[in-house]
Amino acid sequence: MIIVMATGRGEAGDYLSLFGTEYSVRVINGFTNNSSLPLVIWCSSEEADLGGRALQERDDFSWTMRPNLWSTNLMKCTMKWDRTRKRFDAFRASRDVRRCAPLKMCSWMVTEHGFYFSNDQVNWYKDFEW
Repeated sequence: MIIVMATGRGEAGDYLSLFGTEYSVRVINGFTNNSSLPLVIWCSSEEADLGGRALQERDDFSWTMRPNLWSTNLMKCTMKWDRTRKRFDAFRASRDVRRCAPLKMCSWMVTEHGFYFSNDQVNWYKDFEW
């Protein structure tokens, strides 16, 4: 038996694989009054570094992920707001394959009160605090 697996990297974090379905990952600056202080985000995995961004109020940073055969994909993001930093798993295939269904959308809204998750960008649930 021969198993062939091909992987590669497309545009801005678009991971291609013969296995898995594409998931959209989005991090939104949901602060209500920080126009002079951007939310700084830097995302990377073992396979790729998506780089850093300074997100102003309501700006977002998006990319796509495709879980590999073993669902071991992991994209971590470090967030910096003023003097506060938080590192979190923006996409963890073993967790998010089911969690982001049925629309295959994994959205994060970061506010002064914490990090909120949604799989439809309508219903937001607080996942954790700063």
